[in-house]
Amino acid sequence: MLVDLPKSDLDKYKKPAEDTQNYLPISIQGLVLCKSGPTYNPIPFEGAVARITCESVDKSGNYKTKVLSFWSPATNVEGYFFATLPNSILNKDKLKIIECQVLLESSSLKTCKVPTNINKGLTGSPLHTYRLLKDKKMKLYSVDTLYYTSQPAPVSNGY
Repeated sequence: MLVDLPKSDLDKYKKPAEDTQNYLPISIQGLVLCKSGPTYNPIPFEGAVARITCESVDKSGNYKTKVLSFWSPATNVEGYFFATLPNSILNKDKLKIIECQVLLESSSLKTCKVPTNINKGLTGSPLHTYRLLKDKKMKLYSVDTLYYTSQPAPVSNGY
């Protein structure tokens, strides 16, 4: 049996508005430390830069459209970085970020310039689940601590 609903009741069943959380600015935070010397105790340092790369899909989510890549600002004296992917890039092309990773880009220390793959600093460290910061209207992701060292890793020749 079909029931004719009054127009006011039909409004309740309209498609919900587009998920605005998909287009909030994305921010990423992390630490870059130097693991050097005889004890290899990690120390924070100022001036390291991370590279963030993200894959995106079109608004409908049907196909990958672009790989976005940007650099973090240099770390502070505690080794902390905070980078934001500008919302204008996402909104302009109606993109939805599907996956990001963080890699070591550069070190300011002459004595600690060799990137390590601890926590995938060379191959791409994945982001952890985001926290929605309603007051700042952004998604905040974290990444595992990344490390530089002063010593290149020995290369095994199979013996």
